[in-house]
Amino acid sequence: MATVQPIDIRKVDLSCAPWTMHEFFAGSGLVAYGLKGMFIPIWANDISEKKAKVYHSNFYSNHFVLDDIKNITGADLPCAHLSWASFPCQDLSLAGALGGIDASRSGLVWEWLRILREMPERPAVLLIENVAGLLSSSKGQSYAKLHHALLELGYKSGAMLIDAIHFVPQSRTRIFIIAVRCDIAIPQELIDTQPNWLHNKAAANLGKILPEWIWWRTEKPPKRRSHLTDIIDFSLPYDKDDVLRLISPRHKEKLDSIDKAIATGYRRTRGGKQCLELRFDGVAGCLRTPEGGSSKQFLIVKRNGEIHARLLSPREAARLMGAPDSFVLPYTYNDGYKAMGDAVVMSVATFIGESFLTKLSEAAYGEQHIQQIEVIQRRA
Repeated sequence: MATVQPIDIRKVDLSCAPWTMHEFFAGSGLVAYGLKGMFIPIWANDISEKKAKVYHSNFYSNHFVLDDIKNITGADLPCAHLSWASFPCQDLSLAGALGGIDASRSGLVWEWLRILREMPERPAVLLIENVAGLLSSSKGQSYAKLHHALLELGYKSGAMLIDAIHFVPQSRTRIFIIAVRCDIAIPQELIDTQPNWLHNKAAANLGKILPEWIWWRTEKPPKRRSHLTDIIDFSLPYDKDDVLRLISPRHKEKLDSIDKAIATGYRRTRGGKQCLELRFDGVAGCLRTPEGGSSKQFLIVKRNGEIHARLLSPREAARLMGAPDSFVLPYTYNDGYKAMGDAVVMSVATFIGESFLTKLSEAAYGEQHIQQIEVIQRRA
């Protein structure tokens, strides 16, 4: 007699949506969560055991493959409508070594392209996510090389920059490259004739010189309503008051001049000296992974004439990434912070899915596919 596996009500079911996706460098799964109801992740991959554990803790995840991307063969993957790749950013980030897109970590994007070439049926739509430095690395040559590689594979593309500050109280600008198979007619509502709010100067300059560049277009999201105070747990102890002595003189003067303040800050080296630089605009700085002493973000609170400090907690970091409090995090500080610092903000993934990816999938595969899915779901 077959054994019925118990249902874990804590886990999120991602299996109901009209479209399917591959998720490369899946990490903790915030992209899949953000695209819930739009794309079913039928195959996901990451090399990190710790991130895989977070993924398994939150989702029904028989589709997750823990392995080095170098060991993945495209012919073995199931067919999907979308392939999402948030490839490593260390060699393109200002905080990293700036080795460029051919360096050991960021260069893994070429493994993803290899896998696409090996697929007997490639997805109609691709999404590549990385730091804004991809546009400026090697004076734009890193991006240009990737753009031409996509063209050779049969995809036209364009890049856009979206700051998570539109959705959550965190300043986090990321580049999102949407690539579409060249035989697909893109809906006119998604195309502009010139740079718009989605393009910075670097993107605008590249778009003017690269062939088959697409000026993606959509409406700006409504004004964000959440504030830094909405994600803070004021019951947590302040155990880092020693860092207050590092506050830069300019920021210390501002802190002294106001009665109440909630600020965030990172340690930086200025003129050979370490200092703590604060921001008072109700927004957290961009979350990072916890490696290194300057990568952890501090919370500074001034109330009732007292000033105290502590690190942002992993739960607060998860809230800054748009994850609900039901999202299961690792027990240790570093593992929890890393699970979020490497991720894509959930609400940004949702915005891109609703604004572009579902519309492009419909353009590529037609309404008939959606109708077929709806019939299957009604029968189920």
